Amino acid sequence: MNTQKNSRTRIGLYNALGAFAMWGLVPIYFKSLAQVGALEILAHRVLWSLLFLLVVMWLTARWQSFLAILRNRRLMGWLLCSSLTIAINWLVFIWAVAEGRILETSLGYFITPLMNVFLGVLFLGERLRPAQWAAVALAAIGVAWQIGQVGYLPWVALVLSVSFGLYGLLRKKVSVDATLGLGVEVLVLLPLAAGYLLGLAASGEMAFVAQGSTITGLLLAAGLITSLPLLCYAAAANRLNLSVVGVVQYLTPSITFFLAVFFYKEAFDSNSLITFAFIWLALAVFTVDGLRR
Repeated sequence: MNTQKNSRTRIGLYNALGAFAMWGLVPIYFKSLAQVGALEILAHRVLWSLLFLLVVMWLTARWQSFLAILRNRRLMGWLLCSSLTIAINWLVFIWAVAEGRILETSLGYFITPLMNVFLGVLFLGERLRPAQWAAVALAAIGVAWQIGQVGYLPWVALVLSVSFGLYGLLRKKVSVDATLGLGVEVLVLLPLAAGYLLGLAASGEMAFVAQGSTITGLLLAAGLITSLPLLCYAAAANRLNLSVVGVVQYLTPSITFFLAVFFYKEAFDSNSLITFAFIWLALAVFTVDGLRR
């Protein structure tokens, strides 16, 4: 029995590491598409993700479950809202990577766990323990320092953390399989994506095909890039305690941080270091408190 449980945990951990590592490395993919407009990349991401997920549903015989969701008005209402929040998240992330603001995206995803706690208090009436209040306060000090020293709001980080936090909040309202849920969300976005791509094609401004086989191949891979980490994450969540997943998730912004600073050589001065130090300290307090509980 213990051997079976250990094997299940090990498979879950491998899937979690795979999912969060892929999410951490994804700026490399979007950076290679920097010459393509963010809206076009988003549209291709929607289109090819839907096709990939439809194949997965067909292979796993989940068509009936997918159709049942489409017929449920309540579920569709929640998934319509979640599709809009994830579309905003994707668009801002794609734009930020192309504009050389990967470090800000890292900050956003470091903040996200704390934003989830704040949204839980705001919308779900959850109560925070003293350590959680301390973590949120430290993160707020870090953001305030950034504003005071640099002179502008780190809006990319805040939009990413708020949009992803709201996405998680909305998905908590519906007990839907992660793959099926994403399939519905990209299906909802498909008319807008298809309309935009048709408009680009009619005006001769679409990068797909026109900019060569490399760009075309990368855009075709958008479905795999989007969906594969999600499938790994779903496999991990079914096998691991949430506390373990919560710790491993910091792998994503950590990889992104190192990519931004050491690979893409984005500016990282003493003010940025202080901001990140407050966020990292907040996450340390938050994580230790969660593991103790």
